[in-house]
Amino acid sequence: MGRYVVKRLIYMVPTLFGMSIIAFLIIQLPPGDYLTSMISRMTESGENVDPAQVARLREVYGLADPVWLQYWKWISGILLRGDFGYSFEWNRPVADLIWERMGSTLALSVASLLFVWAVALPIGIYSAMRRHSLGDHVFTFIGFIGFAIPNFILALTLMYVAYRYLGMSVGGLQSPEFIDQPWSWAKFVDLLAHLWIPIIVIGTAGTAALIRILRANLTDELNKPYVITAKAKGLPEYRAVIKYPVRIALNPFVSAIGWVLPELISGVTITAIVLNLPTAGPLLLRALVSQDMYLAGSFILLMGVLTLIGMLVSDLLLALLDPRIRFT
Repeated sequence: MGRYVVKRLIYMVPTLFGMSIIAFLIIQLPPGDYLTSMISRMTESGENVDPAQVARLREVYGLADPVWLQYWKWISGILLRGDFGYSFEWNRPVADLIWERMGSTLALSVASLLFVWAVALPIGIYSAMRRHSLGDHVFTFIGFIGFAIPNFILALTLMYVAYRYLGMSVGGLQSPEFIDQPWSWAKFVDLLAHLWIPIIVIGTAGTAALIRILRANLTDELNKPYVITAKAKGLPEYRAVIKYPVRIALNPFVSAIGWVLPELISGVTITAIVLNLPTAGPLLLRALVSQDMYLAGSFILLMGVLTLIGMLVSDLLLALLDPRIRFT
């Protein structure tokens, strides 16, 4: 196992290098740059643009340099100094902007993941063991509803219910009076009171998908000879199901870690905008629209890093969970 982990870590180095090049080239693909976008906005608002000032800013921002030199300055700063560059639009270091959003993004994403697992696991097991029962049909119908309803529609609906019938302030993760206050028990309780809406909205689609996957996988396992033999020898049904079939059918839950980590940044951006959540997704979208290349490129690179880490963790957990999987 140790050799496998070391080998995977070594392979990650050239992969990350390739990802950094791709991330930077993606930012360069749209025509123009940040100054072009800024000049376009100024022109639309009727402001005069001084060509001399534009040329000076292009030199200051390094936009006059060749693409390869811009990439080298960016990647060498990350590797040698931990410097992700400077955001043109926010006029702040990129690292500060990223880490400001990661706390709330991480809390929300982990809570949503736990919600998905806590709901999908028992329902998936029940549906597999009681196929075509009334409960199975009800959960299947609810799952299809979860697939069909767009997240932002569900978000708007829950916001209306919370405001109209529960008297809650909606939008964001804190009430206005707690936003600038230091952390306290009252602020933590207020966070929990606001957290349930985004958790349900973000987790609904994932819950519906995992219920169907777990039901299908577990149904296949329940029909295998080793389960039938265990039941025939008098092993209680719940033990015959939980001990081995469920363990094997849990593979999709564990493999989901590979895509959950990058979802911490890019996922549910529209939902985050609707709910006014201080997460990384809206900031990444804004950076892409304004062509703030160092901010957007750093986000894309971070997503690649999280994807590789997620896949490594997922592979290790799958091998521990399912004895049929071996490290190679």
